[in-house]
Amino acid sequence: MKRKVELITTSDGSHSLYLPEMNETYHSSHGALTESRHVFIQAGLKHYQGKYKINNIRVLEIGFGTGLNALLALRYAFDEDLNTHFTTLEPYPLEEVVYSGLNYASLFSDKLAEQQFLSLHKADWNTEVVMNDRFTLEKKEERLEGFSDNSKFDLVFFDAFAPSKQAELWTYGILEKTVGLMAPSAVLVTYCARGQFKRDLAALGLEVETLPGPPGKKEMVRATRL
Repeated sequence: MKRKVELITTSDGSHSLYLPEMNETYHSSHGALTESRHVFIQAGLKHYQGKYKINNIRVLEIGFGTGLNALLALRYAFDEDLNTHFTTLEPYPLEEVVYSGLNYASLFSDKLAEQQFLSLHKADWNTEVVMNDRFTLEKKEERLEGFSDNSKFDLVFFDAFAPSKQAELWTYGILEKTVGLMAPSAVLVTYCARGQFKRDLAALGLEVETLPGPPGKKEMVRATRL
C-alpha cells in the first residue's frame, strides 16, 4: 500500500516526510537524525550493549518508515562489532522516488552511507537479507497487530506515529502483545512519554525510566522487562 507524502527538512538539516492524511511527520521537526540517534541508538542499542556486555542482539522495530533507524543501527553494528538481527515492520513501504530523495547519506563523512541506505530499502521484503557480516535485515510488510515470531527480541524500537495520530498502536492490548515478544531483560525505547503509556508498561511488569528527550521533546521512555 502507498501513501502520499511530502519531503521536509528538519532543524538539523536532515530530511523527514510529512503525511497529509494524518497531518503528521515521520520524525521531529527539530531534527530527524538527532532524534533517531538520541532515542534509538544512544538510549537503545548503546545502552543495551553497554549494560549486558553482549555481542549478539535481536532488534524489533515498529515502523521502518524512512529507514533512518535501520541505517543508524546497521552502522552502529559494524562500528561496535555487534552481531545484529534487525526485524522491522512497515505496512506502507515508501516508493523509490520518495526514499531516493532523502538526504541521510550526505550527512555522513564516508561514501558507504548511500550504498547502505539504498540497500536497506531495496532489500527484499518478508525474508532475511544479510547486509554485511554484522547485520541481518528482515523487513515485514505487515502491521504489528498481525505480527508473530517464534523468537524473542532483546530490544524494541517503538517508533509508531504519535498516540494522537495512531491510537490503535498505543493501547494496552497492543503493548501487552509487544511485551510478549520481548525476551527477559529486553528493553523498549520510544520518543513517547505519555502518562498512560508509562502506566500501562509498568502494569505489564516493565521497569519504566523517563529520560531526557531529544531536542523539542522534554522526555522519552526506556522500559526494561524484568
